[in-house]
Amino acid sequence: MNIALWVIQGILAAMFLMAGVSKSTQPIPRLVKTVTWADRFPVSTVRFVGIVELLAAIGLILPWALNMLPVLTPLAATGIAVVMLLAIIHHVKYKETKAIGFNAVLLLLAAFVAYSRFAML
Repeated sequence: MNIALWVIQGILAAMFLMAGVSKSTQPIPRLVKTVTWADRFPVSTVRFVGIVELLAAIGLILPWALNMLPVLTPLAATGIAVVMLLAIIHHVKYKETKAIGFNAVLLLLAAFVAYSRFAML
């Protein structure tokens, strides 16, 4: 079980690291090509989301791996699940069905990590 959790955490962390870097550094016109909602929000909001995604990626791995405040790992996974739920709501509103499925998978994976890591504390 622990190996499966580490694999899922690694996948989630890699995805949110890449997403966070792109949202916090790329110009909005370039970002809109891959992130359909980026032009619906102020630049500061897009950058904030990117920084939060970077912090979530770090929080999924480091606290548990270093055994320093390991409660931060399931909290980071819980935060990701909440953000994915909000993303699903947003994509439903704009009828972006392709994104809904992807966000749902990420939500389920993050919820699994959160539940399992909380149980291991």
